[in-house]
Amino acid sequence: MDPVLSRIERALEALAGREAACDLCPRECGANRTDAEAGVCGIGPRAGLARALLHYGEEPVISGREPAPGPGSGTIFFTGCNLGCLFCQNYQISWERQGHLVSDAELASAMLDLQGKGALNINLVSPSHVVLPALRALRLARRDGLNLPLVWNSNGYEKEAVVERLAGIVDVYLPDLKYVSPELSARYAGAADYFDWAGPALQEMYVQQPDLVLDENGIARAGMIIRHLVLPGCTDDSLAALEWIAGRLSPAVGLSLMSQYHPCHQAPPELQRGVRADEYGRVLTRAGELGFENLFVQPDVFPEDGRLVPDFRRDEPFRWKPD
Repeated sequence: MDPVLSRIERALEALAGREAACDLCPRECGANRTDAEAGVCGIGPRAGLARALLHYGEEPVISGREPAPGPGSGTIFFTGCNLGCLFCQNYQISWERQGHLVSDAELASAMLDLQGKGALNINLVSPSHVVLPALRALRLARRDGLNLPLVWNSNGYEKEAVVERLAGIVDVYLPDLKYVSPELSARYAGAADYFDWAGPALQEMYVQQPDLVLDENGIARAGMIIRHLVLPGCTDDSLAALEWIAGRLSPAVGLSLMSQYHPCHQAPPELQRGVRADEYGRVLTRAGELGFENLFVQPDVFPEDGRLVPDFRRDEPFRWKPD
């Protein structure tokens, strides 16, 4: 038997029943998601699929560079979210919950379709609140020949005990480390305990996949890349995040420092601007001082025209240009 299939079976068995009074994520909302009751995440027993597409907007080791070495990352955007940052650039699917509910078989079919189009990997975006339907679909897809690396692209607000069940299933962890300060995470996401949960979850991911392994085309086959979005006026928290990663994990872990913040959705007054070059530069300088070896950067601070904000009403949400 496929060893990954065996691990999926064990994970599903271990997590079975957790949706009946849902405690799969740190919110522990207690919703009976097996009976179509939506949790805090806005989702019940079935996954919500916002979009499945080939995507070039990730780090080059995840999505490649168009047109080579391939057609991009096989990205599956799930509807809903267990965190709910006020400024989310994907607010159309995380807050407004655009998309449609799918069966496990339909989700598996989407994975296989992306593989058929030559995707470099299967990239699950915001999967934490749909871990059970995602695993069930993955089981079906692997039985039908899915053999691509699996990328777990999450907000970091996860339970260590759930992440432990993903060992041997996930090839590449691509989590956010959004906040260290409980004051910031409470104000911007209603989750003062964000770092209390994200820290142990990221440590478990690092235990499972510590080394970034690239193939001959420079595409990640295994490992971990931590994303951190620099927020306006919050560089001290960014520096605290870097200090924690370097000290508790390793400067050798993949680190993606993002400068693309754009005020969206319900961004509060102090976040109604982009990140300044000096703010991003301060964080980037500290990353160099801490010796990060696998560093991904956005060297240009983007103008406040929202050109990197996806529009999920369009067929090509990441190829949006102002009219």
